[in-house]
Amino acid sequence: MTLYEILALLKLNFKIMLRDRLHRFPIGYSEVAYKNKKYGVTRTDYNLGKSIKLYAEELGGNDFISLNYYSTAKGECLKPCEMPEQKVIAFLMDFVNLTSHEK
Repeated sequence: MTLYEILALLKLNFKIMLRDRLHRFPIGYSEVAYKNKKYGVTRTDYNLGKSIKLYAEELGGNDFISLNYYSTAKGECLKPCEMPEQKVIAFLMDFVNLTSHEK
């Protein structure tokens, strides 16, 4: 296996891990903690779950997270909405679910 193939595999595995983290949010509204702040989160699925829209807003604050995630025949695709990808990834990796809906 070449270095390029290994890097491509790692990138795919990382995106699948992000998708799995997205699925920890129930469809609809939930609340999470992130950086010691509480966020209201809405997850909406489209196309039989192949497209996910997530919007999180800091409750009592100004911060928000907005993204779309697509699972296609060509692969997994994270699309942050008007913010750096690093901000979205940090949120997805570090949130703590405050509702009992977590799988």
